[in-house]
Amino acid sequence: MSHPNQKWTVLPHGKLSEVEPNILTVTGTIKMLVGDLPRRMTVVRLQNGRLVIFSAIALDEDEMLSLEAWGKPAFLIVPNDHHRLDAKSWKDRFPGIMVIAPEGARAKIEDSVHVDATSADFDDSMVSFVAVPGTRAHEAALEVTADGGVTLVLNDLVGNIRDASGFGGWMLRLMGFAGTEPHIPLPVKAAIVHDKAALRDQLERWADLPNLKRILVSHGNPIDHNPKAALRELAGSLH
Repeated sequence: MSHPNQKWTVLPHGKLSEVEPNILTVTGTIKMLVGDLPRRMTVVRLQNGRLVIFSAIALDEDEMLSLEAWGKPAFLIVPNDHHRLDAKSWKDRFPGIMVIAPEGARAKIEDSVHVDATSADFDDSMVSFVAVPGTRAHEAALEVTADGGVTLVLNDLVGNIRDASGFGGWMLRLMGFAGTEPHIPLPVKAAIVHDKAALRDQLERWADLPNLKRILVSHGNPIDHNPKAALRELAGSLH
């Protein structure tokens, strides 16, 4: 992971786009040893107008003004200790924001920014914070309901980069972040997955959600074509 930014540092990114009336997302890139790695921030607007920021990215002023006009940033989810690059600068910009992280990642995240809580009550039955079973609480996810369907917001647990090329793309495919289908990346299996059975059960529970519409991941394309089957395939890869 790159060293956490101490000030607001804008790296290449696109524009905020609407996924659902209460969900925005934006993608950018970050330079890694293997080359440019795509990354995603997801923003969820609660029924009271407050915003949940998942895996924060420092945006340029035009996009930040658009985001702040859409709602008030109130919760900052740092989904694991590898996704704290912009956490401190977001906390500095919005001092009242509540920083939430899974318990297993809290100590490393607090090297960069104070963690206020390891669980979340958003006062909104349509949005739930999940410390993913089988990861020793090192990985967080969100379940968001809108228009009768569920959007599952995952972090490093699933890689789905489809346009990787060159040597860096070869490396990303080798590690399982890129390919023709979603994977649980090998470094994630090695470093984060500590109980395959528990994680497999959780993936299967998500697959059984009756109205699952899509999966958003931090690294790669949304999974919106038969996400249930994708989750079952991922669960099967843990046998």
